Amino acid sequence: MRSIFDESADDSDRANDFDLDRDFPLGDGTADTSGVVVCPYCGEENEVSLDPGSGDTQDYVEDCQVCCQPWRVTVEYGADGSAIVSAAALDE
Repeated sequence: MRSIFDESADDSDRANDFDLDRDFPLGDGTADTSGVVVCPYCGEENEVSLDPGSGDTQDYVEDCQVCCQPWRVTVEYGADGSAIVSAAALDE
C-alpha cells in the first residue's frame, strides 16, 4: 500500500488522491463562512455559520437564536465563493 506522500507514486496515482482545490473549487479560494438572515417568525437578525464544503446548494433546518422557532435555511454559492443565504418559515 502506498502513502500519498510516497515519492515513488506515479502521476496516475496522484490523480486519484484528495486535492482540496480540485475537489472543492470555490473561485479564488475564498468562500463565505457566515451569513445573516432575518427570522421569519420574530423578525430578528441571526448570524449563521456556513460550510462551503457542503456543496454549491444547501438546504437545512436551523432554530432562531432569539425565539427558538425552526426555519429552513437555503444557501447558494456562486462561482466566486459568495453565498446567498435566506430563511423561510418551516411550515411554508
